[in-house]
Amino acid sequence: MRIARLLSLNEPSFSFEFFPPKTDAGVTTLFETVAALRPLAPAFVSVTYGAGGSTRERTVDLVVRIKAELRIEAMAHVTCAGATRGDLAGLLDRLAAGGVENVLALRGDPPRGAPAFAPVPGGFHYASELVALVRSERARWDFCLGGACYPQKHPEAPDPYQDLLNLKAKVDAGAEFLITQMFFDNSYYFDFVDRARRLGVDVPIVPGIMPVTNAEQIERIAALSGVAIPERFAAELRDRRGDPQAALELGVAFSTLQCADLLRRGAPGIHFYTLNRSSATRAILAALRAAQPWHQR
Repeated sequence: MRIARLLSLNEPSFSFEFFPPKTDAGVTTLFETVAALRPLAPAFVSVTYGAGGSTRERTVDLVVRIKAELRIEAMAHVTCAGATRGDLAGLLDRLAAGGVENVLALRGDPPRGAPAFAPVPGGFHYASELVALVRSERARWDFCLGGACYPQKHPEAPDPYQDLLNLKAKVDAGAEFLITQMFFDNSYYFDFVDRARRLGVDVPIVPGIMPVTNAEQIERIAALSGVAIPERFAAELRDRRGDPQAALELGVAFSTLQCADLLRRGAPGIHFYTLNRSSATRAILAALRAAQPWHQR
């Protein structure tokens, strides 16, 4: 089913993001992890690319297999990084032939060690160009297209307003829904949605949430992506540096409360960044389904 359709239903959408493992054994483990989510009826799962498009082939194979073998809706991340227009067209053809209906169109990150993003000759600079490519041949590709957005601003954008203008260009080109970068303070999300709506961005904006399972890891990820961690939460994490189980329990509790607040205040769903682990997200989603905060508005 097309994700834009799923997001139009009355109940919130819950989805999970995974990255392609590097080994065949890792693929087997990932399939077991995704299969364990089936009782929770996820709306969809997504599979990322590596930096610079380094896992492109495995991403395609995984998305096709998840949809065909596990009967779970699957979305492929497709990035401009390291790919020409022809490369992207071939990849989109493979996804369409495999029955994939949903694509997250991204510019992508530069390869590890590269100082900045640069397209290959014949490639694209922006995700909006990739969206426009797909929409230019609707008879060939009938994907439901999503895009990324940044409540605390894309790290390379000169200011929040220009970042929103770039986002609107992506939506105007044909993106049908958006998924945010992770954040830990819900005020960033609601302020961002309000500013986007005032600029004319009217597609669903799904908050992306990364449950904290490791204090040091989340601090590194947040620093790299320019995401602020509320000081009180950061202090609680620091107090648990030597106790991984306590840090995990805090992370699950924090994310459960964060998600409940988002859903109670009208977010259309939650997209979980799992880091290929499902135990924390399963616990959070089970609590949310039991409490149903979206009925408490």
